[in-house]
Amino acid sequence: MGPLPRTVELFYDVLSPYSWLGFEILCRYQNIWNINLQLRPSLIAGIMKDSGNKPPGLLPRKGQYMANDLKLLRHHLQIPIQLPKDFLSVMLEKGSLSAMRFLTAVNLEHPEMLEKASRELWMRLWSRAAEKAGMSAEQARGLLEKISMPKVKTQLKETTEAACRYGAFGLPITVAHVDGQTHMLFGSDRMELLAHLLGEKWMGPVPPAMNARL
Repeated sequence: MGPLPRTVELFYDVLSPYSWLGFEILCRYQNIWNINLQLRPSLIAGIMKDSGNKPPGLLPRKGQYMANDLKLLRHHLQIPIQLPKDFLSVMLEKGSLSAMRFLTAVNLEHPEMLEKASRELWMRLWSRAAEKAGMSAEQARGLLEKISMPKVKTQLKETTEAACRYGAFGLPITVAHVDGQTHMLFGSDRMELLAHLLGEKWMGPVPPAMNARL
């Protein structure tokens, strides 16, 4: 009998493009490394407010850097990410509260569908997110009805507060529980360090097992 899997939590918001990058890399490694990956839908607006931080898109230089950075990472990580033209409008006006409540409801009612539903929301295909995650139209309607339920609101609030307690000032954060210690890593570019902490082998953002399927 081998060692027990290490628990790795990923706190994320679909409004955060770097959350998608970290999400995909960890999903690629969840069956390669000896880990128990726990996906934790959170609200980035709540974390920003709690920490006093500001989204990079609000600062012109950071916004331009992010746009160029994502173009490069799209090819390097083999993730079809593209900054929407109306990103500032989405970030400032629409926000992600409804989306993250929806994913929280998915996690509460159908946790086995959370990975696929999260991915589809990042793909910005809201009209088919539930269908592609394997849900029936009836299941999707039921979950959408539940996003205003106190249980869902409370769960999203508690998950966001948990991220803040770990020291989050943005998303994504990855929290690794190793040998009685807790390590919080910010961003999607700390996976090599995560591998080191876990005692696992880092094989790049697209491991060989993934390459074989591409």
